[in-house]
Amino acid sequence: MTDSLEAEFEKGLKRYQDGEDAASLIPLFKEIADQAPRNPTVWSCLAWLYLLTDKPEAALKAAQKSIKVDKTHPQARVNLAIAMLETKTAGVRPHVELAAQIMSFDKEIYQTVADNIEDGLTRKPNWKSLQRIKEWLLN
Repeated sequence: MTDSLEAEFEKGLKRYQDGEDAASLIPLFKEIADQAPRNPTVWSCLAWLYLLTDKPEAALKAAQKSIKVDKTHPQARVNLAIAMLETKTAGVRPHVELAAQIMSFDKEIYQTVADNIEDGLTRKPNWKSLQRIKEWLLN
């Protein structure tokens, strides 16, 4: 990813962290993903934004692209599992199991995923699919 794209990505993350609505950030992250298609984190972020805005089919595609680039990206696995639950797609368990395995290797990764889950539940209370993932990964 070029320096200018990296700067745009960081600005987008900051806007998200500052509480900006997910829907308004989708065009920015989509543009970055289109320009940096080999960056799994950008695709994972885009999938998350789609999930927050009740667009599970788009989230599924973005999460699949993230996994295609990096098969061990734990947040992408979590996002893919959520999108699969929401689209009633079979095969969720292997993604959850792999995310749990990766999280068990590194406390920082575990904490990042846990923080993201809590952020999602704060932004979208009563998110059933995310609550299920939380139970599977964090309890």
